[in-house]
Amino acid sequence: MSETRTAAELDQEAAVRRVLEDFYRDGKPPWDSGVTPPELVALIEGPGALMPGQVLELGCGTGTNAVYLARHGWRVTAVDLVDRAVRQAREKAAAAGADVTVLCGDATRLDEVGVPGPYDLFFDLSCYCGIPPHRRDAYAAGLTKRAAPGARLLMFGYGPGAFDDSWSGVTADELRARFAGWQLADVTPGTNPVPTFWFTLHRAAAA
Repeated sequence: MSETRTAAELDQEAAVRRVLEDFYRDGKPPWDSGVTPPELVALIEGPGALMPGQVLELGCGTGTNAVYLARHGWRVTAVDLVDRAVRQAREKAAAAGADVTVLCGDATRLDEVGVPGPYDLFFDLSCYCGIPPHRRDAYAAGLTKRAAPGARLLMFGYGPGAFDDSWSGVTADELRARFAGWQLADVTPGTNPVPTFWFTLHRAAAA
């Protein structure tokens, strides 16, 4: 089905892509620390750890967390919008001997990327919070379509006002509204100088 997008929306999407590409071209993006966050480690290795299954990472960057998940028995598909990040992620996975499928694509247009699912886990490290608002329903719908019964989404996001624009950031109320059929099970503030949060959402067991 074709999309009708306004010139302002197209400009916003292009601006986001330019910012991301500039970060990777100029050096190390601030979100790409090279260290797997303890919140993901706790989910994968901590008390009540998930059984390994299929996982989709949205906005995988250079592949640090995709490689980590593969090393812990998960079947990993990872997606990023930026060609340079995808190349680095593929190189990192190959060097680590990790079986990771890394694809270049838009997290809000998963039908075009070739990631059918179903997935038991989705991981998003500051991808959603930078998506233009007019594309966020499509992101939620794409994950919902690919979610196995009882799937989880672990998302890190910046709160509103963290950046110099009027739209980036994410709140718990927004996620409750956009993710129909999911339960927002946990919201934990991050430790960054600006407002950040870790969100855990559960897909209904019988969707």
